[in-house]
Amino acid sequence: MVVPAVSIPTVRVLLVDDHAVVRQGLRLFLGLDPNIEVVGEAGNGEEALAEAQRLLPDVVVMDLMMPVMDGITATKALRRALPDTEVIALTSTLEEHKVNGAIEAGAISYMLKDASSDTLADAIHAAARGEVRLHPEAARRLVRDFRSAEMRETLTPKETIVLQLIARGHSNRDIAADQGVSEATVKTHVSRLLSKLELESRTQAALYALKHGIASLNGVEE
Repeated sequence: MVVPAVSIPTVRVLLVDDHAVVRQGLRLFLGLDPNIEVVGEAGNGEEALAEAQRLLPDVVVMDLMMPVMDGITATKALRRALPDTEVIALTSTLEEHKVNGAIEAGAISYMLKDASSDTLADAIHAAARGEVRLHPEAARRLVRDFRSAEMRETLTPKETIVLQLIARGHSNRDIAADQGVSEATVKTHVSRLLSKLELESRTQAALYALKHGIASLNGVEE
């Protein structure tokens, strides 16, 4: 019996960096992946917001240090305006205020510019699926500095399992398959656990799980 090929959806990407040569390099690297389409570019956060609202990309690869509007401010505004568009923070350093600021602003991933093209492409596909990807050192710093409010209600056993799987980088679809439930049910669990933990994103939920020993750093994929 011939097994049908699995269709991988094309991910539409917006590149944001104030250096044209960096954008050109990223475009060339990502062009090697047939399932990634670079639909546009922007040179600062203000341009990124305008282009994102015009192009509606699946993922925005966002530099953090830019003129006019920095990447952290742009990420916060973009996530508010386009909640279905994920943001990957891509920068050359691991300065702690940038790492924390990017995640607090709503970035789903934090990557360094020296990452390989395969690593970045994997992070883009993961972001499109709603999966968390963090540079290992960024994850360690984030966990160390992460602050969370007291839990308003105790998590149910099922919510705890979902939280562990989020911390391991699984998407809602993966969690649904693992637990034998629908994606809608998983979304309900995620919404409830975020509310109980007073968190705003899956990435913050992953950090909470790591900080409180619900999952281990080994569960955050490099």
